[in-house]
This record gives sequence, structure tokens and C-alpha cells, in this order.
Amino acid sequence: MSVWRPSVTVAAVIERDGKFLIVEELQDGRKVLNQPAGRLDPGETVIEACAREVLEETAHRFAPAALVGIYRWLYQPADTTFLRFCFSGSITGVEASRPLDKEIVALHWLNAREIRAAAAQHRSPLVQQCVDDYLAGREFPLTVLSKSYG
Repeated sequence: MSVWRPSVTVAAVIERDGKFLIVEELQDGRKVLNQPAGRLDPGETVIEACAREVLEETAHRFAPAALVGIYRWLYQPADTTFLRFCFSGSITGVEASRPLDKEIVALHWLNAREIRAAAAQHRSPLVQQCVDDYLAGREFPLTVLSKSYG
């Protein structure tokens, strides 16, 4: 019997003046658009992972302030299920000289209309869903997430 193990990821919806910070990255040899996002590393909380991933992918220091949602998505080509924790929050600084993760091609500030128009380039359907939920006012306090033990 096989054991089902979803890939736990984090993402950040970062809005400034009506535009959202989007990364353009390489996935399977093609350029795609995504929120700053990545995998949960051993020993870190999802909140810590989100701040780390934003820094690594954008050189922006990010302070998660609210949970936008928790999403499940099956990426059928790899038969991988992703469990994504998406956060909103604020930028607290920029490390301009910091190198970005090697997969990152560019950073873009796009408005909601531009993001929707680029749907064919989205890394997953979760990109649009996270923006839509954020714009709908979905916010849950970080206290809904349990503390880490062990």
C-alpha cells in the first residue's frame, strides 16, 4: 500500500498600490507566472517558510499578516498533490543586492486584470484563486495555525 504525501507549499499575495508582486520563473522548460512561493522546509512553520520563500525569490523581506486560504491542487503530469498555504502581508524592506533563486527570470508588479489576462502563463490555477480570494477580503488570523511542536 502506498502512502499519500502531499507537497506542502506556501505562497504570498503581496499587493501595493493595486498591483501584485508576481514572479516569472522557469518550470519544465517554460516561463510561468506565480506568486512568490515554495516548499516548506523541515523544522520551519508555514509562516516562516513564506517569509523565507519571498526573500529568496524576490529579495523582499515579507511579514505575513493573515492567512488567505489553504488550497489543494493535483498536478496531474507528475501525479503530485500540492497543499498550499497562502498568506497576505506587507513588505518590510528590500535586499537589492541579494541574488534571486536560479529559477526566477523576472519580477513583475501586475494589476488584477493583467494577472487574469495572463492565465495561460499561470504556473497553476492557484495563482488566480489566491488573488481572487484576497480581493474578496478572505483573511484569517495567523492564530488559526497551530504552534509547531517537536
